[in-house]
Amino acid sequence: MSSGSDTLLDRLGRWVAGRLQSESSGYQPYTPSDPETLHRTLRSGDILLVEGNQRVSAAIKYLTQSTWSHAALYVGDELPEPDDGSERPRLIEVILGDGCVAVPLSKYRTYNTRICRPSGLTPDDRKKVVDFMVGKLGTRYDMKNIFDMLRYFLPTPPVPVRWRRRMLAFGSGDPTRAICSSLIAQAYAGIRYPILPEITRAPGRASAQSAYSRREIMHIRHHSLYTPRDFDLSPFFEIVKPTLAYGFDYKSLVWADPSRGDTEPAAQAAAAGAENQGETVPDPGKG
Repeated sequence: MSSGSDTLLDRLGRWVAGRLQSESSGYQPYTPSDPETLHRTLRSGDILLVEGNQRVSAAIKYLTQSTWSHAALYVGDELPEPDDGSERPRLIEVILGDGCVAVPLSKYRTYNTRICRPSGLTPDDRKKVVDFMVGKLGTRYDMKNIFDMLRYFLPTPPVPVRWRRRMLAFGSGDPTRAICSSLIAQAYAGIRYPILPEITRAPGRASAQSAYSRREIMHIRHHSLYTPRDFDLSPFFEIVKPTLAYGFDYKSLVWADPSRGDTEPAAQAAAAGAENQGETVPDPGKG
């Protein structure tokens, strides 16, 4: 990533990046998390994985064989409130074409997300990770790196599974300029926090049993080749689900009752909301 004069190549790069970031229509998240719930659940240093619906997202999900195409680091209140009164940015991420930027939690209001939390991270190391990412803000994407971007126009290249991750490193210059997770992996490498397991057969230790797994782990040990999926698969990151973080009572759920004609999700949601407010909901079966 670098900043330079605005040349024809830069303008062409912005056009390519814009096409790759165009969103697919009809995307419907299964379990999106509202910003308030995420804010209450996330801790500084947590990684928010995102299921994107852009052209480049489809390619990354295919090449990494994963649901997750994007990763952002939560920095809490580290960044100041905007002067214009808009929502405070709490995530730092790398965006194709834009570089390293800070965004609010509401950006991913309508996406499937997953929280990955490093286990046992000390306060000092947590601060180092956050400070590293904050220090990278403003680092720009090199628009001249068009060759790296063009490979994402083919979201499902006909290559064997074992070669797909390597396609993320195919191109000129920095191999993963479009992969947000590489910068986060670099931040954790700075405090020597593991992401993928060590290659060992010692009892009680995480191990890679197959020769292929061992080769892959060795291949991607460098931070530049980590992908969003690696934080999800890592045995050293806890998966935190907001619906469970503050207690979950399945007995409190309100289910639709087909015998009363209450089959629509809207009716179920209305009943749940009204019960939470202490109101009485008319029985749809009693016209």
